[in-house]
Amino acid sequence: MAATLTLAAALMTLSSCGASSTENTSSATPPKAENVKVQPLTLKSINRVVEYASSLIAYEEVHMAPASPGRIEQITVEVGDRVAQGQLLAIMDQTQLHQAQVQLRNAETDYQRFDTLNKVGGVARQQYDQVKANYDITRSNVAFLTENTRLKAPFSGVVSGKYYENGEMYSGSPTAAGKAAIVSLVQMNRLKTLANVSEQFFPQIKKGMPVSLVCDIYPGRTFTGTVSRIYPTIDAATRTFPVEVELPNADEALRPGMFARVSFELDKVEALLVPAQAILKMQGSDERYLFVADNGKARRVSLKMGQRINDEVEIITNNIQAGDQIIVAGQARLLDGMPVNVMP
Repeated sequence: MAATLTLAAALMTLSSCGASSTENTSSATPPKAENVKVQPLTLKSINRVVEYASSLIAYEEVHMAPASPGRIEQITVEVGDRVAQGQLLAIMDQTQLHQAQVQLRNAETDYQRFDTLNKVGGVARQQYDQVKANYDITRSNVAFLTENTRLKAPFSGVVSGKYYENGEMYSGSPTAAGKAAIVSLVQMNRLKTLANVSEQFFPQIKKGMPVSLVCDIYPGRTFTGTVSRIYPTIDAATRTFPVEVELPNADEALRPGMFARVSFELDKVEALLVPAQAILKMQGSDERYLFVADNGKARRVSLKMGQRINDEVEIITNNIQAGDQIIVAGQARLLDGMPVNVMP
């Protein structure tokens, strides 16, 4: 019995030693090198293009209203109507205008009579001046009332809003639509947009420079505009400055309020470009990285993506430089420090 136990213990010892030897041998085996393909990183000259989101706005927009409250006699247009410059849009109650016109006729008669007397010295100069002043004031009042009882379009455009109906009282207060106006008018054949550009590009943005604009609702179509105004100050909170872009819109394909992306083509710069497939994305985050073959091992390099040009992407990082061997195939299975076998 004792001999049996001794033999079993010896067998267990031998088995344990064999397992330990196997583990040591396994841990000493180096990891298998992954086959990869590389491409040298080079500097390339590119046109720096920066893109910003914006919304289109009418080149001109007015909210037509009289100078004082009153009853609306007639609104001559509806929403969507196209109007020409000078076209009548609305007529207000003209009672005050008619009264002022009667006063003007009387004042004009008095002025003509006193003017004749003044030329022959038949009236005191002070009395003549009073009559003339009354005539000038009455004439100015008639002109003011005429302008504010007959609202006319200041430019050719499209009626974009109508906030009252015939016979209603215009109060001068904002309506439910938020406008203190009778009608609104927008110019459609020209539009503009404001892009908030990063302060680092302030020296490169020039008035008159061409700008490209795209809208998602017109895939494949690019619109062209020009920089019409550059705001002179930088917003301290956002470190940006507004740039106004003017866009011709003869076919009226674009409309105020549309979302757009505005692109500015700046000076040529030297940039690091890599094939888009070389860049990997960390799962669950926005972190981007790639691998460099460095002395037979994969070295992970975090980066930021810049401009995309065809199938290449600009990379922004201080951890690699021109001449480094970028892994462009086989990188999906790599970890930092893993051995690699560069394939031709």
